[in-house]
Amino acid sequence: MSTGFTRTTAVPLFYRVDGHGDPLLLLHGGPGAHHDYLYPQMLALAERHRVVTYDQRGGGQSKTDDPAPITWQTQVDDLAQVLAELGVAPPGSGGATVVGYSWGALLAMLYAVQATAQATMPPVARLVLVSPAPISRAWRDEFETTLAVRGRSDTIRAMRDTLAASGLRESDPAAFRQRSFELSVAGYFADPARATALTPFRVTGKVQQSVWQSLGDFDLRQSLRAVRVPTLVIHGRQDPIPLASATAAAEALGGECVVLEACGHVPYVERPDALFPTIERFLTATR
Repeated sequence: MSTGFTRTTAVPLFYRVDGHGDPLLLLHGGPGAHHDYLYPQMLALAERHRVVTYDQRGGGQSKTDDPAPITWQTQVDDLAQVLAELGVAPPGSGGATVVGYSWGALLAMLYAVQATAQATMPPVARLVLVSPAPISRAWRDEFETTLAVRGRSDTIRAMRDTLAASGLRESDPAAFRQRSFELSVAGYFADPARATALTPFRVTGKVQQSVWQSLGDFDLRQSLRAVRVPTLVIHGRQDPIPLASATAAAEALGGECVVLEACGHVPYVERPDALFPTIERFLTATR
């Protein structure tokens, strides 16, 4: 593993490189989060590839005091610089292999749309979109409603009651914080109990808000049709993000959509047995 900070971006961005082999760029979710909550599970990709990832501007070790709002365009511009500086799309490769998770998958799509229209941007050769964030405002609204309903389910309500009665807040504050985090994300899982295996993370709320606001009343279905690169979309059947959004993304991109059963929003925790072989099959077939 090697780490460092970018030199060509407007704000230094923390990056990490693992493994050897064909390079790929891994984009974390959020926006406003950081890369390391994808680990250790996503390190499975480094068994056969040189995996480059970074903390997107405003999150993790890439925080900034710059008062300017961070927008989706900011993130796209940063991504172009990262691809060029860190050698993820070397000459003769045909472009970068980008694996995006959740918001990172939406960022990958936004970048691919712009790179298709602007020859000066490092090209994308292949896209792997894991649990992609909604590609329209309407589907994002549906996702937020579904997640809120799940948070009020009898199962998660009982888990919260158990924690409140446990005395952990006083006896073991660290354990209480860990359990509170798990309950905050339990609605993303097909089985809420699986949330215990997710590496904790924090989201910088100001960044999250500014990025989503910058997208406005977005709908990417038409613009994605201009992107023609091999694409794999992977989505859990029980993901609170509508499956219709994932299938629409795959259709617009002319790609393949694989639906994982007994899986919510976090397939690298819930279904690694299916996720990683599916990604590797695609990468091998499109090499």
